[in-house]
Amino acid sequence: MDPIRRFTRMLRISLGARRRPPLDIQDVSVVHDRVWLTDLDELRHMNNGVYLALLDHARLDLMLRSGAWQKMRAAEVYPVVTAQSIAYRKSLELGQRFQIESRIIGYDDRSVYIEQRVVSKGEVYARAFVQGRFLRDAGGVAPIDEVGQTVGVVTADHPAPEWLREWSADVSLPSTRQPAPSDWA
Repeated sequence: MDPIRRFTRMLRISLGARRRPPLDIQDVSVVHDRVWLTDLDELRHMNNGVYLALLDHARLDLMLRSGAWQKMRAAEVYPVVTAQSIAYRKSLELGQRFQIESRIIGYDDRSVYIEQRVVSKGEVYARAFVQGRFLRDAGGVAPIDEVGQTVGVVTADHPAPEWLREWSADVSLPSTRQPAPSDWA
């Protein structure tokens, strides 16, 4: 993604979050956007990698407007994506307006799970499921129940669907403390 475009979107979301109504962390966040020339690939539709960057920005809107971002940063904790899956249904083209809808759909003992939809004129063009963990600035992983306490959510009251926990187990990589050799055998 073009760095100027990325900075412009991040600035717009950060400033816009202050002017838009606050959200509860369990609400649906909606971020409006438009396809720019720098978002296109050689086939003249939005590049699949751009979708992932835009999903990052949309999650930031949810965290800022709910106050979770400020609380996490005060606790010296930050989120990282540990797994994601996206399905594309239709292409977004130059100049097309769209929105990204984001909501938390549950937690397990280690992670938060978020569903995000790319929508144009009320129609879903792409849908992603994202698994996130939380790391400490000083190093190490912050337990999900501790992060929940920080932002005011009882994570046990919002369990992730079983199929999503199974997906997580199926796509996960070994811990960073374990070897992960690239063996195609």
